[in-house]
Amino acid sequence: MMTVKSYIAPSGIQGNGLYAGEPIKKGQVIWKYVPPFDIEITMEEVKKLPQIAQEYIERYGYDHHDKPGVLILDGDSGRYMNHSFTPNTDFKVPELGIALVDIAEGEELTCNYSDFKSETEFKEV
Repeated sequence: MMTVKSYIAPSGIQGNGLYAGEPIKKGQVIWKYVPPFDIEITMEEVKKLPQIAQEYIERYGYDHHDKPGVLILDGDSGRYMNHSFTPNTDFKVPELGIALVDIAEGEELTCNYSDFKSETEFKEV
């Protein structure tokens, strides 16, 4: 779950993005994995859902770091964070998102999807 104030707004990267709703300091935790707020779902469970739900989870879910075949789906607006090869946040620690730099209020929050989406190719937009 997001641990800082944030909001969703149109993004120059893609569709909507997630923006800082307050100043964020370098090193500050901006997201923390908090079950059951953030949910785990197995690929077997995903396959039993209606197609529209499967597509939603495919878009917004991501691989659990320690549990193969398990996806995590953020329970809040964290799912709107867009990809960048030069992100301002770091998600290499499985349960935490950390600001890599000072982030101004109103600045878009970005992360490198390859930190947690293992089987996807990413392109810089």
